[in-house]
Order: sequence, then C-alpha cells, then structure tokens
Amino acid sequence: MDAIIRRKTRQIMVGAVPIGGSAPIVVQSMTNTDTRDIQGTLGQINALHRAGCEIVRLAVLDLDAARALQTIKLSSPVPLIADIHFDYRLALEALAAGVEGLRLNPGNIGAAWKVREVVQAAKASRIPIRVGVNSGSIEKEILAKYGGPTAQGMVESALKHIRILEELDFAAIKVSLKASHVPLMLAAYRLLAGEVDYPLHLGVTEAGTVTSGTIKSAVGIGALLAEGIGDTIRVSLTGDPIPEIKVAYAILQSLGLRQRGAEIIACPTCGRTQIDLTQLAEQVEAKLANITKPIKVAVMGCVVNGPGEAREADIGVAGGQGEGLIFRKGEIVAKVPEDQLLQVLCQYIDQLNDESDTL
Repeated sequence: MDAIIRRKTRQIMVGAVPIGGSAPIVVQSMTNTDTRDIQGTLGQINALHRAGCEIVRLAVLDLDAARALQTIKLSSPVPLIADIHFDYRLALEALAAGVEGLRLNPGNIGAAWKVREVVQAAKASRIPIRVGVNSGSIEKEILAKYGGPTAQGMVESALKHIRILEELDFAAIKVSLKASHVPLMLAAYRLLAGEVDYPLHLGVTEAGTVTSGTIKSAVGIGALLAEGIGDTIRVSLTGDPIPEIKVAYAILQSLGLRQRGAEIIACPTCGRTQIDLTQLAEQVEAKLANITKPIKVAVMGCVVNGPGEAREADIGVAGGQGEGLIFRKGEIVAKVPEDQLLQVLCQYIDQLNDESDTL
C-alpha cells in the first residue's frame, strides 16, 4: 500500500501537542457548553478527552467566560484554545488564564495597537494563533471584489490576516479555510497550500447532523488528507461533540494516517450469504465500541471473499452454510456453528485485546 506523502509545513506547539512538520495529524473539537459553566464545560472536555480528542476549543463570549478559563485550565486533561472575536481584551484575559492557543483573526479586533498588544502577549507566552476564515464571514470588500464567497476570496482574506501577524514578527500560525460547500472548501485549501507553509486545520463548517455532517466531512477532509494536505482536523457535527471524535478517527484510519480503536470490516451481504451476517456484524461492532487498541476484525458472509478478508484481519470470520471459520492472525483456529459464532469470536477478540495490553 502506497503511503500518503504529506505536505511539508512548519511545526507549532499547542501546549505539549505538536502540529505540522512530521507530527501525527491532530484531532480537535469544540465544547458547546456555556464556558462560564465551569463544571459543565469541564465535564464535556473530559468526555472529549476520553473519546480521543487531543485539543479542545472553547467559545469566549465575554470577560466572565475569559476569567472562567483559568479554573477550567487547571483541571483540563488537554490543551485549550480560546475562540475570540472582536474584543482584544478577551484574548489578553484568555492568555493570562493560561490557554495554549488562540483562534483569532487579527484584522477583526480593531486598532493596530490592540492587535499589537495581543500578539506581543501571545509571543511572550509562546502561544500560537489560528487564523480562521469561514465562507460566511468574508469581509464585505472581498465579497464585492469576487462577487460572493469564492476560494480566491477566502485565501485573500486569510493572507490579509496572516500578513498582519507576520509584520509583527509572529510566525506561530495555523490557518483554516472552512466552508459548508465542500467543493469551495477543497478549492480554498488547495489554493492556500501553494501559498504558505503554515500548518492547516481542516474542517467543513456547518456540516450538519451526524449523518449528513459525517458524509460531508469525510468527503471534504478525506479528499485533502489523501492529497497530503492538513495537519489537524475537526469534524463539525450538530449537537453533542463526542461523535465528532469517532468520525475524525474513522477518516484518518481509512487513509492509514492514524489508528485508534478497533476497525470492523463487514461484507454488504448478498445471495451467497448463508448465516445471519447483519445481526452478527452489529453485535461485533457493539463489542468493539469500547476497545481502544488497534484491532482489525473482519465479519464476512461467504466463501468467495470471506476467507481472504478474514485472513488479512487480526480476527476474522468467514461464513459458510450455518457455520463459520474463525481466523486469528491469518490462521484458521476454529470451525464454529452459527449459534456459537458471536461467543467464540468475542473470546478471541478479548484474548487479542488482553495480549496487546501486555506488549
């Protein structure tokens, strides 16, 4: 299998998490709690961390929210990024609270001296800044120039904000160019990737609910990652942010870029299938939900493709007529009646998971 050759970028640090360079692609999310609700926000941060999230962004709407960051930071298991718009004082307060990153467009926070104060404080604390351009928030003059939101306009907006930081001798930058329209998002990132060497944060903004948002994110984020573009990702789904993490890792795992948790391979079923494969696959998937080790399990329904796929997995079953062959690391280890397949398969999964704990 040919490995994806990633675009070379400079590296920045968000707390202890490296982004860019040769670092693994980082999975991020954002809380949807009121940041002023310290316990509620910490609860969601901890849940995201348990799911595998590596960096969490928080909305900072006012000074009370900014001041709450200090207490949240003390108990957070992951680096925190403060999401700031318009008010430079919120950025200064967030930096004083100890956050590890800012999401802030310098052109949107007013006079040059305000920008300078924020940048100087970020530089003194070695805190990076993400310039984030969304297709829905491009400056009016750029929209007028291009006749609406375009990839060229998004890149021009991003470069304008980047130049402000560069003129202040600030280079700890990452950039995002998000759009809800996937072709626009793809075009914008591809264009910017040829202009700068800063790490890029990928995402399809306002992607939608779990079903539609997963599809759009997989297409948009996955296409760019397959081209080697992207250093950190966020899957944006409406509602509870925890599913975002599962989808993010599934995208990365499908491209061979990261692996976290078990992977199930299951055939779509056809007329050759002679066991209840659908129920078996669903039961195995439920079994794998809480396994974080990189185990690949194949649940196959017939003798045509089944043995090959099952042999390539860590654990696999190839169904026959009312029975199935179970494979472990490429070798047949059991021939089991259909009514015992789930039980025996789960025993081998547990055995392999326990062995991986001791490696």
